[in-house]
Amino acid sequence: MLVAEGIRKRFGSIEVLSGIDLRAREHDVITLIGSSGSGKSTFLRCLNFLEVPDAGSITIGGEQVATRQNRQGALVPRSARQVCRLRAGIGMVFQNFNLWSHMTVLENVMAPPVHVLGMSRKEAAERAQALLHKVGLQDRAHHYPGQISGGQQQRCAIARALAMDPKILLFDEPTSALDPELVSEVLKVIRLLAEEGRTMVMVTHEMGFAREVSTEVLFLHQGQVEERASPAELFGNPRSERCRKFIASVL
Repeated sequence: MLVAEGIRKRFGSIEVLSGIDLRAREHDVITLIGSSGSGKSTFLRCLNFLEVPDAGSITIGGEQVATRQNRQGALVPRSARQVCRLRAGIGMVFQNFNLWSHMTVLENVMAPPVHVLGMSRKEAAERAQALLHKVGLQDRAHHYPGQISGGQQQRCAIARALAMDPKILLFDEPTSALDPELVSEVLKVIRLLAEEGRTMVMVTHEMGFAREVSTEVLFLHQGQVEERASPAELFGNPRSERCRKFIASVL
């Protein structure tokens, strides 16, 4: 479903990613953990070309993203059309919701399939209503984002990502902007998606949740994968000293 090989990314003189590999098969839930600044979110954004890697390759559903070097020597997509097409199959849920404040909850979920897929508003509304029911927001369909809680906003963002019927879901710390009492309602929805067999790559600080739902966990340190293993192995008996110290500090 998703293969990333040798992903590197530099911002100025700082190398944020130093050659990261990831392979997600269908139904996998891969979780990225590590300290702040380890490169987790940057790597996630590289997977759907919100950030363009400086080196490496990304293959989505068996199709490699074509790249070339520009005049400055930077790597850029060879075809913006290919990136848009492949990106349409990847749902992204951000830390800070990124909902359109001038649209209702229902309109937020309807917008991507209408504007990207060319779906009729009637069909998009039916799909949106079903997804809002799935995430427990059917009674908030005509509210605006500013009228609902942070947890409800994030569940709306998940419904919006699902509206495109993506092959892969990316979650960038989906609960870190929430008050503690709202975290569980968002994790409940993500757990449901994992149980459905959705292919997901997730950055999270919720270690107990990562241990419960993941098929593989990657521990990142200074832009590299220092350890990767099953949840039982990585949380139960981490091999690297840094990974042991990190897990001890967050559990």
